[in-house]
Amino acid sequence: MLAINAVPPSDYLVADKGYDSNALRSWLIERGTTPVIPSKSNRKVQIEHDRQIYRQRNVVERMFCRFKDWRRVATRFDRNIKTFMATIAIAAFVTWWL
Repeated sequence: MLAINAVPPSDYLVADKGYDSNALRSWLIERGTTPVIPSKSNRKVQIEHDRQIYRQRNVVERMFCRFKDWRRVATRFDRNIKTFMATIAIAAFVTWWL
């Protein structure tokens, strides 16, 4: 599936129904991450998930939508990683604090 060191460790992985698979869930549990993924409607045995943590998912989605308003961030116009990260910092500052 994924290389073990490819994804940094975390307590939870919050994803939508498109990521509902037994293979992904078992891999997450093996590495100590709690999957917060609602079950697909066609799953025979529905798997419970933490609804309060899942509700917070939209905050992250809204953040990415705000970043996409900045063309340079959405298209990754900057080729240098330092310049790109500086653009993200400026976009975050203007979006939330001004």
